[in-house]
Amino acid sequence: MMNKKWNESTISELAPLIKNKEVSPVEVTRAVIDQIETLNNKLNAYINVTVDKALEQAEVAEKEVLSGNYRGPLHGIPMAIKDNIYFANEVTTMGSKIHKEFVSKDNATVVTKLKEAGTIFTGKLNLHEYAWGATNNNPHFGPCRNPWDLERISGGSSGGSGVSTASHMTIAALGTDTGGSIRIPSSFCGITGLKPTHGLVSKYGAFPLGWSLDHIGPMAKSAKDAAYILEAISGYDAKDPTSVNRAIPSYSNELTGSIKGLKIGINEEYFFNNVDAPIEKTVRNAISSLEKYGATIEVVKLPTLSYVEYAEMITIITEASAIHHDNLIKREEDFGDDVRFLLKLGEIPSAVDYLQAQQIRLQLNREFKDLFTKVDVLITPTHPVLPPKIGQDMVSLNGTEVSFLDQIIRFTGPFNLTGLPAVTVPCGFVNNLPVGMQIVGPAFKEGRILNVAHALEQIHPEFSQTPSLIQYTNK
Repeated sequence: MMNKKWNESTISELAPLIKNKEVSPVEVTRAVIDQIETLNNKLNAYINVTVDKALEQAEVAEKEVLSGNYRGPLHGIPMAIKDNIYFANEVTTMGSKIHKEFVSKDNATVVTKLKEAGTIFTGKLNLHEYAWGATNNNPHFGPCRNPWDLERISGGSSGGSGVSTASHMTIAALGTDTGGSIRIPSSFCGITGLKPTHGLVSKYGAFPLGWSLDHIGPMAKSAKDAAYILEAISGYDAKDPTSVNRAIPSYSNELTGSIKGLKIGINEEYFFNNVDAPIEKTVRNAISSLEKYGATIEVVKLPTLSYVEYAEMITIITEASAIHHDNLIKREEDFGDDVRFLLKLGEIPSAVDYLQAQQIRLQLNREFKDLFTKVDVLITPTHPVLPPKIGQDMVSLNGTEVSFLDQIIRFTGPFNLTGLPAVTVPCGFVNNLPVGMQIVGPAFKEGRILNVAHALEQIHPEFSQTPSLIQYTNK
C-alpha cells in the first residue's frame, strides 16, 4: 500500500483504512480528481466531472466516519457512473445529441442505493451513443481510448466505465449491459466486470436499450470490489417491473478463493470455436490454473447455441428500434451513422421473427437450467478477438480480416438472452493487451462466479495490472 497512490487502490484495501480513520475520504477523492485532471484529456473517459460536489460529499463522509457513523465498505469510496444512469436534477446525456440536455427528476435506484452506502460521485462517464454499440466511438463526445493503447477502442458501450477504472480515474464504476456492454470494455481494459442475473439489480432510472436484455452492474479492480458494489445495489424495487424479490446474500463473504471440487463446464462447439489462437491459448491456460487448484473440467453440449446469435440480434435490434421509433422518424439526422443504421435495421424484422427468437430463448434457458445440474460454472473466452484500432471496422481472427461487430457479442450476448450472471476477469495478455475470461453460473449465483474470479486473481495476481501508459504518466 505504501507505494500506491490512494486512487490506485481497491475498495477492499481502502475500506478498512477509512473505517479505522487511517485515511480520509477527502484524500482519496483528491487523488482520484488529480488523476482525472492528468489523464482524461488523453483517454476521454468522463463526459462530466463534478469536482466540487465530489469534494463536498467526501467532507460529509469524513465527518460521518470520524463521528463513528461508518456505513460499510463503500462509505467514502469515489465512484463514477455511466451517463445513461440518471441523477436527479443533473444532465444525463445518454452519449447523444437528442438527449444532451436531458434532466431527470429522479435518481436511478442504483444511485439512491449507492448514496445510502456513502459513495462519493466524481462524474458521468462516456458511452457508445444510447449504449447501442460495442466500440464507444462516440460521434458527439469523441471516442473513449483504451489505456493499454491509445489508438485502440475501449470497447463499449460502457467504455468510460472500463477506462476510468483501469486508469485509476475512479475506484470503481457502474455500467449497463444489453449484449456485453459491461464485459466488453472490462475485458479490453483489463478489469473485472459483472453482469448480474436479470432482475437482481433494479434498472429504474437507466435509459433503456432493450427492455428484456438490459442489466446494470459493477466494473471494478477486483472480484471482491464487484461483490461489495453488488451487495449495495441489489434488491427488489417496485419501480422496475422486472425486479425479483429475493434475499440478498453477503456476496463478499462467499469469496473464499477455494475452488476444490468445482465442476467447470467447457463448450467446444460454440464458445471455443473460431477464437483467435493466442486468445484461446491464454484462456485455456487460465482454466488449467483452476484445475491445478482442485477444479475439474467437463465438456458440455448446448445444441440451441447454434441459433443464439439470430435470437440475440433480432431481440436487441427490434427492442432498441421500438424505444427510439419516434425519434428515428422525427430526428433521424441527429443520430450517429452507426446507431441510425442499427435503428433502421431494427424496423425490418416482423413479429414472427421476434416471437421465433423468444422460442429459441426459452429453449436455451431450458438447456442452461439442465447444464447447471451437472456443472457449477461455465467458462468461456469473453471475446474471440483483440480490440481494433479506433475507426477500424475489421479485426484479425487467425489471420483473416473479419467484421468486428459480427464477432464482439458472440460470447457475451447469450447471457443477456438467458439473463444468467456472467463475470469477466483478466486472464493474461496477448500483444500487451489484456484478455478476459468469462465465468457464467446459474441464476442468482453471483457469489459462486465471483469466487471463481477471485480464485484466479489469487492464483495469478500478475493478470491485474495498471496499463503501462498509466504507469508512465504517474512517474
